[in-house]
Amino acid sequence: MPLRAKVASSVSRTAAALSRAAGRGDGSVIGGWIGLKIDPDLLAHLAAGRAIALVSGTNGKTTTTRLTAAAVGVLGRVATNSFGANMPTGHTSALAKAGVTPYAVLEVDEHYLAQVLEATEPHVVALLNLSRDQLDRAKEVAMMAQLWRAALVRHPTVRVVANADDPMVVWAATPPAIRSNQVEPPAVTWFSAGQRWHDDSWVCPECGSPIERMSDQWWCTGCWLRRPEPQWVVEDDGVVDPAGDWHKVVLQLPGRVNLGNAATALAVAAEFGVRPTDAVSRLGGVASVAGRYAQVVRDGRTVRLLLAKNPASWLEAFDMADVAPTLLSINARDPDGLDTSWLFDVDFAPLRGRQVLITGDRAYDLAVRLDVNDVPFQHVRTFADAVASVPPGRLEVIANYTAFQDIRAELDRVN
Repeated sequence: MPLRAKVASSVSRTAAALSRAAGRGDGSVIGGWIGLKIDPDLLAHLAAGRAIALVSGTNGKTTTTRLTAAAVGVLGRVATNSFGANMPTGHTSALAKAGVTPYAVLEVDEHYLAQVLEATEPHVVALLNLSRDQLDRAKEVAMMAQLWRAALVRHPTVRVVANADDPMVVWAATPPAIRSNQVEPPAVTWFSAGQRWHDDSWVCPECGSPIERMSDQWWCTGCWLRRPEPQWVVEDDGVVDPAGDWHKVVLQLPGRVNLGNAATALAVAAEFGVRPTDAVSRLGGVASVAGRYAQVVRDGRTVRLLLAKNPASWLEAFDMADVAPTLLSINARDPDGLDTSWLFDVDFAPLRGRQVLITGDRAYDLAVRLDVNDVPFQHVRTFADAVASVPPGRLEVIANYTAFQDIRAELDRVN
């Protein structure tokens, strides 16, 4: 690297280490922020010479990135932003901290995908899903798909691993010139993990016609857009690869959604030449991801942490949670988005019949929503009060972003 980049990288590592030592966090943002101030091209310098995978989408990025890094680790050392800092500052900090590695797997906020594509020139990009998130400041879903598609058009040689079950992702991964045979089709590998949340993709982003669904198929009623044939498919408790071979996947992570994340990880790793038979056992070694799914014993209660930040992810969280006392925590700080109206898109009926507690800055918003859904609840002021209010045994915790981090801090920043 140029001398300026070397100095910036060294300062980045030092700043991150000092942040961790001072207990101010894991250093995954501040190090990159300072490094980029010294050398605005530091991310590009750090990415040079590495085979890189980018993982982007509204939900599942952090978990899929962690699983993909484990799978690619078959080949050698992998740099990754394992704590979920998914903007260029986080990528810069992660690469600087890792030093020289042949591979990198980076989670990317969907709004920054175009910028990070430009800086890192990745080997492969994984596109997971698109749904509403942070309504007061995030782009509308079809606009986000348009930005993705425009970014991929500018990088026609990058390989794409994309979700065949999400119409918005399929549209984004299929550049417009393909339909008129003006250019060669991009190298897209499709995976199917099932998609239970459909409320952001009933209207075709290409022509505005309704999208119809039957079983696992979907198609636009007015144009060419339809579900492509996937090469990687979740089947029972395993994954079918492009050769038709079935691989049993044993995970420590709960829920069928994580089986889909595992299928994506295997598909991305295969783009680097990793055989599924070599990678699948490594996926079972992932027990928690930056606190997500972590289990901690506190005062005789086994507390499990689940992150849910928008309607689609709350739907999956209910699927993962055991039928046990459940604490829900909602904040509306800047990282969460200030608008909590999305709560009315979540069906809380699955919580009926269990002890439900609520807390957080916007607990009363949640209280109104639960009352509409006829779900009895108890308001508690603190996490400690919640633990004291349930009998010994399991306590499920479902929280949005900053509420999750608050509870994670009370559990000594469990990873």
